[in-house]
Amino acid sequence: MHPILQFGTSRFLQAHVDLFISEALEEGQALGRVTVVQTTGSAASARRVAAFRQGGAYPVVIRGWQDGAMIQRELQVASVANALQASQEWPAVVEAAVAAQVIVSNTGDRGYELDSADGAHMLESGLAPQSFPAKLLVLLHARFLRGAARITLMPCELLANNGDALREVVGGLARSWKMDAAFLAWLEGSCVWVNSLVDRIVSQAIEPAGAVAEPYALWAIEAQPGMVLPCTHPHIVVTDRLAPFERRKLLMLNLGHTFLAERWLRDARPAGETVREAMADPALRAELEAVWAEEVLPLFAALGEEVESCAYVAQVRDRFCNPFLEHRLADIAQNHEEKKRRRLQPALELAAELGLRLPQTRLRAAFGREVAA
Repeated sequence: MHPILQFGTSRFLQAHVDLFISEALEEGQALGRVTVVQTTGSAASARRVAAFRQGGAYPVVIRGWQDGAMIQRELQVASVANALQASQEWPAVVEAAVAAQVIVSNTGDRGYELDSADGAHMLESGLAPQSFPAKLLVLLHARFLRGAARITLMPCELLANNGDALREVVGGLARSWKMDAAFLAWLEGSCVWVNSLVDRIVSQAIEPAGAVAEPYALWAIEAQPGMVLPCTHPHIVVTDRLAPFERRKLLMLNLGHTFLAERWLRDARPAGETVREAMADPALRAELEAVWAEEVLPLFAALGEEVESCAYVAQVRDRFCNPFLEHRLADIAQNHEEKKRRRLQPALELAAELGLRLPQTRLRAAFGREVAA
């Protein structure tokens, strides 16, 4: 058994978390290798699982500009030791969860949604629940019954305070299933729910496993008592204040991506258009620059974070213009309405909270009549 259990097979996890762990293993700075769990029924995920089962390395290609120099190198990631399909191998997933010290997840924009088919009967059914929170609850209950040690949960979903949010969802589900008080106390006392932020553009997959990514990478982790890290790495930052990292990424990089996707959808732009190609359109580039300059950066100035935010948006600009990444707007536009709610609306809400009278006309236009002027 391996000390790290990972929910999700995405190219992002392959080129970020799994790459970090692989590089740390070479330096003797990681807990150990990773067991990956496929939670969806997609054919692409199944192909990745089949490749991971082989136990060998897969490629991650890093391309882009860093410190004024062109970077292009291929790395071999050897941290994934095994892969399981939750729907078909649930007993093995349970055993992997009981043995793990850290659980990592990246289950997408709708990953914390519940499924009405799940219920308390799943605790004894021997079958995999449908939703990720229900899967996690059943696995944690198995650890509780076996007397397993404290475990660290490190969600990587793009959601503010994602560890707190996941704890609330799982705890709420446990209460709705009328689970006993001792287990509810164990959820709070023996599970370390960590808020974290991941930041790297991973633009395309390599089949059957692997990915192409930019040089920039950050995993910002909020310090918690009793927390166990999967590894130490130069791109991992442990901080007492995660909120500024989250705000910058959400309201500059993620907002920028979703604003471009909104224009791609609204203007019926070319089907295969990439972020780089959109940035090469002078009119569209000017619109995005105006959003950053007039509708977002004033928020950070009001928070006293102007210097850091101007530096970050300059990095984001370079990342969007990376000539080596084919980051398709069609991919960014998936789950678009949910992404607008999470990525654009907070800028409007923060302006109101700070008492700023910003028109924010471009952001408001993305919502039509959903957000009042």
